[in-house]
Amino acid sequence: MTRLDDATYLEHIRRESARFAQVLAACPPDARVPSCPEWDATDLWWHLAGVQDFWHHVVSTRPTVPEDYEDPQRPEERDAVRAFFDDAHRRFVTALAAADPADHAWSWSSRDADQCVGFTFRRQAHEALIHRLDAELAAGTPTPLPTELAADGVHEALDTMYGELPAWGRFDPEPLFVEYRITDVDRSVWGQLGTFTGTEPDGTEHVAIPDQHVVDDPGRPADLVVSGTADRLDGWLWHRYDDTGITVEGDPHARERAFAVLEQPID
Repeated sequence: MTRLDDATYLEHIRRESARFAQVLAACPPDARVPSCPEWDATDLWWHLAGVQDFWHHVVSTRPTVPEDYEDPQRPEERDAVRAFFDDAHRRFVTALAAADPADHAWSWSSRDADQCVGFTFRRQAHEALIHRLDAELAAGTPTPLPTELAADGVHEALDTMYGELPAWGRFDPEPLFVEYRITDVDRSVWGQLGTFTGTEPDGTEHVAIPDQHVVDDPGRPADLVVSGTADRLDGWLWHRYDDTGITVEGDPHARERAFAVLEQPID
């Protein structure tokens, strides 16, 4: 298992958010963010400010669905953006620290088990982590992702970000398995390849789209093995790193199918 306890997630939210703000404070405001090319450094700062403001609302008004949330108006001045982030972050971590992770709360996940504050602890630890890396890439000063959080990030990226299955869709599995081997912690996350089919509420249809879902160890050799350290694998899955340090071995067909999923953008 890769999952951390909720107190550790909260500490990572604090630590990664602090590093995020520290890096951006020393970064030119118009510096481009190479991992999010449509953004400059100030756009990135405002993005995480808005994210943490929104999830503060979710946690503090739980279990109400956040239909009454209003997006804040972005200030024109960079110092005001920073001040909004500082305030949103303070309110967010204060609300989390006072909450029971088991409390019922809204989340965008379709899984019943994710309709709780614990979803926010985990998801926002990884949100802060990846955007800290974005800030460092903008500044040209990337540092490694912390091993245990990044190892959990491999699972979270595959299971939550790539593997979310909406209620209006279905996953049709195929007998093709990928082992994501995290070499520095001697753990693996397994994925099963297949296709996704479904019709969105607005009528948009998806037919036999390449898909992948996390499964338990199937007890048989993998068709494809993707290996790397926690830092490299997590950053690579999030399209923040290139494939330096990533080893891919196995069936070319399984590789093609897996990469058709992993090449899709996640935010």
